[in-house]
Amino acid sequence: MHDGCTGTFENGKMVVDKIRMMGFNTRLMPPGIIIRCVECGNEIEMTHLESKCPKCNMVYGVTPCSASDPEKIMAAGKNY
Repeated sequence: MHDGCTGTFENGKMVVDKIRMMGFNTRLMPPGIIIRCVECGNEIEMTHLESKCPKCNMVYGVTPCSASDPEKIMAAGKNY
């Protein structure tokens, strides 16, 4: 079920599962959203709502409603 912008997530796996289920994981992010990988410290520019660190393969996800807020981007796990 779709919660609009009211959904809350306990962890990054829940975020990635949701955006995959809705088919949003391949949507483009707003340009210039850069995060630091929690696993390896590499700086990553998020290009899609689901993105992966090219250095260590940590997967990150964010919902479309929160795509412009780097604080809402969550790690789901390596190769998740």
